[in-house]
Amino acid sequence: MKKFFLPIFTLLFLSSTAQENTDRRQRKATDTTNRLKEVVIRPYFSVQPLLRSTTAYGLIDSTILQSQAGTSFVPAINTIAGVRMEERSPGSYRLSIRGSLLRSPFGIRNIKVYLEEFPLTDAGGNSYLNALDIGSVGQVQVLKGPQSSIYGANSGGVVLIQPLQENADSTTLKFNALGGSYGLFQENIQLGKKWDKYQFLLSQSYQRSDGYRDHSAMDRKYIQLFQKYDYSASANLKALLFYSDLHYNTPGGLTAAQFALNPRLSRQATAFTKSAIEQQIAIFSKTVYGGVSNEWKISPSLKHVAALYTSYTDFKNPFITNYEHRKEFTTGLRTYLEYQQLREALNWTFNIGLESSQTQSDISNFDNNQGQRGAVQSEDKLKAASNFAFAHLNIDFLDKWLLELSASANLYKYRYESLAPVAIGRQTNTFDVQFMPRLALSYLASNQFSLHASISKGYSPPTIAEIRASDQVINADLQPEYGWNTETGFKYTTANRRIFVDVTGFYYKLNSAIVRRLNENDSEFFINAGGTKQWGVETAVSAWLIPQNATQFVSGLQLRNAYTWSKFNFRGYLDGANDYSGNELTGVPKNTVVSSADLHVQKGWSLFVQHNYTSTIPLNDANTVYADKYHLLQAKLSYKNLKVGNSPVTLFVGADNLLDQTYSLGNDLNAAGNRYYNAAAGRNFYAGLQLQIR
Repeated sequence: MKKFFLPIFTLLFLSSTAQENTDRRQRKATDTTNRLKEVVIRPYFSVQPLLRSTTAYGLIDSTILQSQAGTSFVPAINTIAGVRMEERSPGSYRLSIRGSLLRSPFGIRNIKVYLEEFPLTDAGGNSYLNALDIGSVGQVQVLKGPQSSIYGANSGGVVLIQPLQENADSTTLKFNALGGSYGLFQENIQLGKKWDKYQFLLSQSYQRSDGYRDHSAMDRKYIQLFQKYDYSASANLKALLFYSDLHYNTPGGLTAAQFALNPRLSRQATAFTKSAIEQQIAIFSKTVYGGVSNEWKISPSLKHVAALYTSYTDFKNPFITNYEHRKEFTTGLRTYLEYQQLREALNWTFNIGLESSQTQSDISNFDNNQGQRGAVQSEDKLKAASNFAFAHLNIDFLDKWLLELSASANLYKYRYESLAPVAIGRQTNTFDVQFMPRLALSYLASNQFSLHASISKGYSPPTIAEIRASDQVINADLQPEYGWNTETGFKYTTANRRIFVDVTGFYYKLNSAIVRRLNENDSEFFINAGGTKQWGVETAVSAWLIPQNATQFVSGLQLRNAYTWSKFNFRGYLDGANDYSGNELTGVPKNTVVSSADLHVQKGWSLFVQHNYTSTIPLNDANTVYADKYHLLQAKLSYKNLKVGNSPVTLFVGADNLLDQTYSLGNDLNAAGNRYYNAAAGRNFYAGLQLQIR
């Protein structure tokens, strides 16, 4: 592990040295020149300094988002230690927080996602993150590990997404466009207005790509409207609406021989199945989502928040063996009360609330006749109900000790009925109420150093996509997975906040793990199989070697590093006659290092460079096949001192996979026919512009 910690300590040494040298040169500069703003976060209900946070936390702000190409969440999300995002082909996201990918052959499961106050994860456990356009997002926060206390059933973590908002009192029009390799094109238009007590931001985007591989084209049309109205001095109303029309082809997995021969191939035909191109395998997903929330400060000490939301998704998936069509309708409510008392030595806040949602899923499977629906294979109706009540107590003693006590009572049930091929009457499966506690403590030893520790219980019931998987059989025997997570760590920042260090170690013991299986027809199903033991270390370091100063030639240089060490193993895991206990957890690399440099110089030039090292990845539970390690290098050069009239213009060019690595960014785990590999694009380029009219 020494070679992986070396860049971290090297960065700390260089940062400290540069800080001392810069301080000598700038003794006469004001404190505001050298002292950066303190980073604050809102992991639960109250805003708190990142230094005092009790949880393992990842923050992607607008600066990080803008430094990337802006066509995918993947490179930005992967800058967070302990988090791995994959894209098997353009538009096909998978997200893993501390190894939670095992249940997600595609899509996002076992992670709770929120957009503003509104849950994006439906009651059936599915999150259509790929429906969103990254250009309409202002900030992403990631809470790592079980957060079931106030965010409901999950054992992986929580993602909190903040949509773009208009903050200045003016009317702003922004236009972004880029084009690149493999037919890439993206445009985004944002119209924002803020005056007096009302603000809105309308965002529209279109993105398309032919894809690197055969049969991997994608396109997405997206529109989003966010509004906020402060209708009194103590209350405001927020409204969020988006519509997404996403289509992408799925090229399918390749064997090792095919991957080595030509990684751009799509899935080939066999003696028993047709090819991906012959069957026109693809995803067609249309989603409309809307929510309204009201925040009312009843008194200086008491606040009430209520959010109502609904969504509808029409999902079509022509696959090798069938053509699936899902219609999903979700409604939900999230509400809580907050009572706060502020004293000289003791501040405390108490929250109590509930979240309730229901998702109706009508799922039909047909024969797939080269991309066209054929005869009915099966037809089922399922309705999932997810309900939980929660309480959260935050106690701040002497501005040094921060104690958080929280718990939730979770009730999950679903009902199902079959219409074809054999009619089966409605039945209900209700799981026992689960009590999910969390205890966390942080101690601010000095203004620059803090310690934190926590223990929490994770709980995750099976999703509708697991209960009724592609084998088209409703598995009423599938049970929730659960476990306990303990973690501890420290945070450190220099007095001027130019260096920040975050180190966390954890141990997570998961029971009744839900794992994927394939039958002889290449269709998936899920079972409970043993558990896991997950040891991990996550470190994050950021340093301004040269603080931002417009009067210097080099007007800013920031370095970042995120390191993840994962020792995840199966425990008591049997598959027929095979005992996989002790094997490495499928799909999880042992080491990941992501480093970046963000350089700014006078006259508007900036250069961003990011390197990602990922070690070998086990591709099957038996650990007989591994994906090779790889190094990814990307860069983006920008120039912003241009104007069209009085409107500022930014030009940029960028490149991804500069080392031209042949790798798979999203392997098919435990793949039938040993088709594990989904090749990512080779060396590729893009260029574009940003125009703002205020």
